[in-house]
Amino acid sequence: MKIFYIKRKTKYEKRHTIEMGELTTKVTYIRKYFLGLPVKTLHKYRETYYGEVKDCSDCMLFV
Repeated sequence: MKIFYIKRKTKYEKRHTIEMGELTTKVTYIRKYFLGLPVKTLHKYRETYYGEVKDCSDCMLFV
């Protein structure tokens, strides 16, 4: 078992943008783990319907 490792996980989230309204998209998280526990989220991004990769800071989480 490794002490430190980096893992990528994708899940569906509902996001909200002013231009498009509610958007359900796949969000990928890249996290750093220490002994199996998540320590820090290094990066999170989403893929648009057109195949572009965008940072998640440009859209809000839909609650």
